[in-house]
Amino acid sequence: MKKNDWMAAVAVLAGCLVGQNAVAQSEKLFNGKDLDNWNLFVEKSDADPKDVFKVQDGVIRVEGLPMGYMYTREQYDNFKLHVEWRWVGEPSNSGVFLFVQDGEKTWPNAIECQLCAGDAGDFVLLGGSDIAEFRLQPGETRPAFPVVKKKQESSEKSAGEWNEMDITCRDGNIEVVVNGVLQNQGSQSLHKKGYIGLQSEGGPLEFRNVRLKRLK
Repeated sequence: MKKNDWMAAVAVLAGCLVGQNAVAQSEKLFNGKDLDNWNLFVEKSDADPKDVFKVQDGVIRVEGLPMGYMYTREQYDNFKLHVEWRWVGEPSNSGVFLFVQDGEKTWPNAIECQLCAGDAGDFVLLGGSDIAEFRLQPGETRPAFPVVKKKQESSEKSAGEWNEMDITCRDGNIEVVVNGVLQNQGSQSLHKKGYIGLQSEGGPLEFRNVRLKRLK
């Protein structure tokens, strides 16, 4: 083997080892089998949350109605979150909740990374949460659901295809990438630690490969 070829082979091997190490450091928030490490909440007291959030064929199936969300049993602060989702049938509405402060209510205090079809990447400020990018003009009243719009045209895929959202949270700063496109950035979040949630709102969808890497 020539020297240059040997050096190239070493570089490739090193890259593979780095990649394997990164994967090894990721935590599977969804194990592909059950939802035992998630709390389940729906707004209708007579509905069984296990009928709204379930595991089918190795993915999370969310019915969309009644409204509610599943959220982690542990709180997280600095992390990289990877979530994949696709619509079952017609595109509809859902979201990824960050820094959930108070579970068991339809609209918790949290920052929602919007998954609503056409708007994936928007921030919706729920329950009094806030980021620096949301500013009221003089004389304006704060709306019930303040929105910080995404930066780019929609980078979502068609219904039935899997989308990827990568969210980085560090010291209250948030970055959202949808299918490889940087869609939004938020800073100075009012809360820097909380639960992570996946929402039921509108129509059925599926989630898979929900994993998290803690950041120092």
